[in-house]
Amino acid sequence: MNIEQAVEILRQLVTTSLLVISPILLVSMVVGLVVSLVQSVTSIQEQTLSFVPKLLAIALVLVVAAPWILRQLMQFTIMFILRIPQMVR
Repeated sequence: MNIEQAVEILRQLVTTSLLVISPILLVSMVVGLVVSLVQSVTSIQEQTLSFVPKLLAIALVLVVAAPWILRQLMQFTIMFILRIPQMVR
């Protein structure tokens, strides 16, 4: 394996990781922003009020996006396994 192959695999790994985590992160940020806005408007400063909605939203996103996430991870893994013979040369 030369340095170009290693860099390309690392680039694809980082790209796939960011692609897979982005829906979860985006939903968490939006729900956190909405809950913070509601807390500041109503002057309710309860810690569990921000945690529980985020937890439920992330669980829902994981259930909905699980097939897509698994497909992305499987594509990366298959690509990586298929490139193993090129690495040993």
